Amino acid sequence: MIMGFHRYFTRLIVVVGLACLVSPGLKAQSQSSDSTSDLALRLQEMQKQIDRLQAELASARKQLGEPAVAEAPSAAPASTEAAAESNASTPGAAAPDAGQGIVRHLFGSTKVTGSVDGYYGYNFNHPHSRVSDFRAFDGPTNQFSLNMMELVFDKTPDPGNSRLGYRLAFGYGQAMNVVNGSDPAGLGFAQYLKEAYFSYLAPVGKNGLQVDFGKFVTPHGAELIETQDNWNYSRGLLFTYAIPFYHFGLRTRYAFNEKYALTGFVVNGWNNVVDNNTGKTYGVGFGWTPNSKFSLTQNYMAGPETGGLNRNWRQLSDTVISVSPTDRLSLVLNYDYGRGDRVDGLLNPVSWQGWAGLVRYKMSDSNAIAMRYEWFDDPDGFTTGAGQQLKEFTGTFEHRIANRLITRWEYRYDYSNQPSYTKGDAPVGSQSTVAAGLIYTFDMSE
Repeated sequence: MIMGFHRYFTRLIVVVGLACLVSPGLKAQSQSSDSTSDLALRLQEMQKQIDRLQAELASARKQLGEPAVAEAPSAAPASTEAAAESNASTPGAAAPDAGQGIVRHLFGSTKVTGSVDGYYGYNFNHPHSRVSDFRAFDGPTNQFSLNMMELVFDKTPDPGNSRLGYRLAFGYGQAMNVVNGSDPAGLGFAQYLKEAYFSYLAPVGKNGLQVDFGKFVTPHGAELIETQDNWNYSRGLLFTYAIPFYHFGLRTRYAFNEKYALTGFVVNGWNNVVDNNTGKTYGVGFGWTPNSKFSLTQNYMAGPETGGLNRNWRQLSDTVISVSPTDRLSLVLNYDYGRGDRVDGLLNPVSWQGWAGLVRYKMSDSNAIAMRYEWFDDPDGFTTGAGQQLKEFTGTFEHRIANRLITRWEYRYDYSNQPSYTKGDAPVGSQSTVAAGLIYTFDMSE
């Protein structure tokens, strides 16, 4: 077959060469004699022979597995030639593209965000412990403190792109020590892991049923762990003593439309990746947002939380109402009620309750003021360690610098019907504190 290919190729070269040599002379003769028509016929026959040989050559190349060559190839751009050369020299050139497609499919829509949050706190009681009593993340006082550094990887499930998603949130600082400090596995077990779960958007109904599995923050309460997502710098009494911080287990959510959503979950319990018994805690939530100015969220959860026991269920009801009469003014009302665990020496199960009112007024795009008042009743001392009523008032001024840098200046007054605070080393009934907080946030997609 190779010999045939060379034969066809040689014949083609000979014929083309003869045509090139003879055609000038033939053209001259056609101008000086009457044999023009005869010469034209001979040229046509030679052209047909050339066409036949070219066809045979193409057929031979095809049989040999060589690519066909265009009759009149044009010069390709340098980039096209380089790409062709690269593909020719790399047998598996398509494989990296396929791999990159998979990576883009899984991670292409991942959003990477984070924050750095620190403050300087000052307690006018000057406690010798240098810790403000009954405070969560801003406990260390009379010093510069790191509340939390956070890095979040978040991919939201999307039926048009990928129904799989996940969320990984890592943190470091005082906030993470408080959040994970009560896990039965110990502080070091998941000390720097705030959230870690994967999601699947099941094709159920019109909008899909989202299923999450792993560690996620609690749906209860009006405040969040991240400072920048709250109105005040410090966290309130209800956030600290009335509700859990996180859960580990299974969570589902279905949004019927923009106004109604239903959630449910089955988890190990309160603030534990490693369960402290074999019982499980169950929860359900309902969200109603009739318009942009009003929303209501009602959550309820119940389950055995006593270590080693599957009875004496603990129950928690959490209600959050948000109202925004204008674009500048926003108000939130939060009420919590808990009951269930039994403590030695008490005939009835313990209980606790509290409410919080928050108001925020946005003076401009850069400045805002916020106020919070709370009342918390813990008659059995189950969550605060002493039977008492705690109250607090907080005023916060916020100034944003270039939107990503947030400063907050705060005054807070805490008081109790018992001498639960410390002045130096002496017990007193109240404490006053001030704080200057600085929060920097970033979004890698911007």
